[in-house]
Amino acid sequence: MISTPKFAYKPNEHEAEKASYSYLMSLIAVIVGLPIPIINLFATFFFYLANRNGTYYVRWHATQALLSQLSLVFINSYGFWWTVSIIFGDESVSNHYISYLFVVIIFNFTEFIATIYSSIQTRKGKHIHWWLYGDVTDIICKPGNGQNSI
Repeated sequence: MISTPKFAYKPNEHEAEKASYSYLMSLIAVIVGLPIPIINLFATFFFYLANRNGTYYVRWHATQALLSQLSLVFINSYGFWWTVSIIFGDESVSNHYISYLFVVIIFNFTEFIATIYSSIQTRKGKHIHWWLYGDVTDIICKPGNGQNSI
């Protein structure tokens, strides 16, 4: 799921710290806005906006963190509104609902652990490339302004 490819560019201390913050932003938002699934996306999006003109290393990791939160918001929102419809509506708890909640919990836990790992490794200056998100990030985020690529 996560790979650490070799790259020629060695980020400086400031870049590694900012790239690490792109992952930490979503973790802090989870703690603050746990029942509301979109809070994580907003926090990561605002961090991305603040750093979109930063160095390539920071932009790349901010983009990857944003993409991971974007997918989570769809999964979590569906589960959130399904739960609301059970609590306040006519629906009842079914096997499909329990199964979906189990998948949501596993997906969120896996993403939580991957985010912590990515934050620690990027803080050390290592480039962390998530499966699927890293490939999409490569397409979206291009090096510019004479900056080295990862």
